[in-house]
Amino acid sequence: MNTTNMDFNTKLVHAGGYEDQFGSATVPIYQTSTFAFKNAQHGADLFAGRDKGYIYTRIGNPTIDALERNIAELENGYRGIATASGMGAVNSVYFALLKAGDHMVSTNSVYGPSRGVMESFYANFGVESSYVDTSDIEKVKAAIKPNTKVLYLETPSNPTMLLTDIEACTAIAKEKGIVVVVDNTFSSPFLQKPLDLGADVVLHSVTKFINGHADIVGGIIVSKTPELDARIRKAMIMLGTNMDPHQAFMVIRGVKTLSIRQERAEENARKVADYLEKHPKIDWIKYPGLASHPQFELAKKQMSGFGSMISFGLKGGFEAGKTLMDSVHLAILAVSLGGVETLIQHPASMTHAGLSKEAREAADITDGLVRFSVGIESVNDIIADLEQALAKV
Repeated sequence: MNTTNMDFNTKLVHAGGYEDQFGSATVPIYQTSTFAFKNAQHGADLFAGRDKGYIYTRIGNPTIDALERNIAELENGYRGIATASGMGAVNSVYFALLKAGDHMVSTNSVYGPSRGVMESFYANFGVESSYVDTSDIEKVKAAIKPNTKVLYLETPSNPTMLLTDIEACTAIAKEKGIVVVVDNTFSSPFLQKPLDLGADVVLHSVTKFINGHADIVGGIIVSKTPELDARIRKAMIMLGTNMDPHQAFMVIRGVKTLSIRQERAEENARKVADYLEKHPKIDWIKYPGLASHPQFELAKKQMSGFGSMISFGLKGGFEAGKTLMDSVHLAILAVSLGGVETLIQHPASMTHAGLSKEAREAADITDGLVRFSVGIESVNDIIADLEQALAKV
């Protein structure tokens, strides 16, 4: 079925579908490590790229291929590359696009491990990196060096909900031949399409919104051009960060309900954000759908909605936040986000604990920051849970 000109919700269900010989209504799980060749010449042609087909699941697999085509179509990109985790996607991109002596500019409040692996490992091999407030275009310009090869953006950022103007950043990068990569995990293609805004590569932790059920770990990369896809795919294959067929099957199942889940979660998040903004024990709140958010107008410009991620701080700082997290009943105290369930966590001691205190403070990841991933439960129950927990603060 050609879904190219169909609406987004139809693409969620049908894009990238695989038609097998038995007429399966869903993509089958090809749970195999290797594939038999018809004869020696067929095998040689596959390895040489003269024929299309499958060789070995680390290189390609029909189930994984269906997912890759699905997400690529949702992101309006050339092709997808599915990986075993979100960090598998990040490392495949880094490995493909950076070498010794190269420099990367990134969002200072980017996901902790995305920064941590660069500063702790890639730096050992001569890759330089700078982390700045990418919501300030002048700071982006100032951070670029002659050896800058990648501009790696995360918008909205994790966990500060900082927004970066993708079009403005790509305009600067194009002048200097810099590849623009956007981590689109917090939005998903339902809310934001970075490739349409000028980015060259978009990636996701599909663990989050795309799968949406807290039952698999995975990542995906979508490139705008065949050339970038080939570079990154080669890196993924050599690193061995490929997704498993069963993982791919689960994500294909999850992505079909992406719109329905995100619409409900965002509806809830708007009401939760309104509630928190007015609460006397809340010191500050960052949610792109609030007029008080510093990039509220940008959110309306480059996103089709505001999402369901909220960060906030309580009066009383870390101890107050700890009391809150220990007092909720409905919200689950756990890392990750974007699932059907509401989650709460403390980035400074959890997801971003690997960064130095100085790095966290420079990125505005304060000790009192609480990250709240709003789920699809009844919003009345979510707010009631917060109300009883805040009463104990």
